[in-house]
Order: sequence, then C-alpha cells, then structure tokens
Amino acid sequence: MKQTHPRRFLMGALSALAIASALGGCAPLVVGGAVMSGMVATDRRTSGAQLDDEGIELRTANRLRETLGDRGHVNVTSYNRQVLLTGEVPTEQDRQLVEKTVSGVENVRSVVNELAVMGSTLLTQRSSDALITGQVKARMVDAQDIFANAFKVVTERGAVYLMGRVTQREADRATELTRSVNGVQRVVRVLEIITDADLQRTLPQQPAPSTAPKS
Repeated sequence: MKQTHPRRFLMGALSALAIASALGGCAPLVVGGAVMSGMVATDRRTSGAQLDDEGIELRTANRLRETLGDRGHVNVTSYNRQVLLTGEVPTEQDRQLVEKTVSGVENVRSVVNELAVMGSTLLTQRSSDALITGQVKARMVDAQDIFANAFKVVTERGAVYLMGRVTQREADRATELTRSVNGVQRVVRVLEIITDADLQRTLPQQPAPSTAPKS
C-alpha cells in the first residue's frame, strides 16, 4: 500500500483549503485573509479583539459595497484592530476612498493601504496566490520551531503579507520560511512585535502540580 508523506499531505491539504477559500465566491470583496481558522488552537489576541476584528471585516465589506460597488477587487483583513487592504482598484481616487471608508469604521486602530491602481487580477493569479498562502502555512507548521497559528497570511499577486503579534525571532523565522516558498515575489511584514515577556503572558497558563500526598 502506498504511503503518503505527512509533510506532503499537509501542504497539499492546506493548499487545497486556501484555493477553496479564495475561489468560493465571485464577490469583489473578500473578507479576511486566514485559511486556518478551523485549526487554530490558541490566539494571541484578546477575545474582545478577535470579536472586533470579525466585526470590522464585516462592517468594512458592507460599507465598501455601498461606496465602491463592483469597481475593483478589495481584500479586507483585520488583525488586532489593524486593517490590511490588498487588491486592485481602477483609480487613485478609489484607492483613497477605500482607505477613508475603512478608517471611519468603528474600532479600527490603523489602516495599511496596499491597494494597487490597476485592473483586477484574473482567476489564475488568485489561484496561484491561494496556493502560496497554503504553502507558507504548511512550511510554518512543518518547521516546528514557530507557532503557525500566531500568523495570519495574505497573498496578493505573489506578495505575501504576514500579520500577527510575534517576537522578533518569530518574525525573522516566518520571513525566512515564507521567502523559501516558490512563487513568492516579496514579503511584507505587517506585524506587531512583542517581547518574550509579553509572549509568556499570552500563553495559556499550565495548572500547578498537585502537592497532595500519593496514596
């Protein structure tokens, strides 16, 4: 019986999930950049920040449909109340309109506007981007010296954006792994760098060992 290598299986599964997520709908607005939500065991954001991020993405998508309509292709990704905008819009005026609209959404802390002024990408490009996202996540999982679920990965036209609350070591390691993936044109770090002490405070507390005498 033919055996499947665990790493190869994982990369294939993540890539397929990423493509399915990216191609599941034809709407010009894509809410959220993560494809690993079902596999996340812990999150370094507070529960309030996680809820705010979900609300920000939904409210932003609704407002952009009203103001931008079907002009362009805009991805909205919020992490710890920081919003990353990727995709394409036809004019510089539209680019500024999107940023202004998003900045006015409740609970938005800051906006990183990476929208390009150009025609919308084709389905083949978006499929390639989704594949890269899955492969980056798989590399992080396979590396075992980094918490893959600490990062949110967004890919647009071969540029990979990394979001998350991570230490400098984690940021550098994730960048190294991402650059090793075939097809990655550049890596953009939209990261919140925290100290090792901050990281320890975000990790789940282990129960204290029992001091009861053994029977």
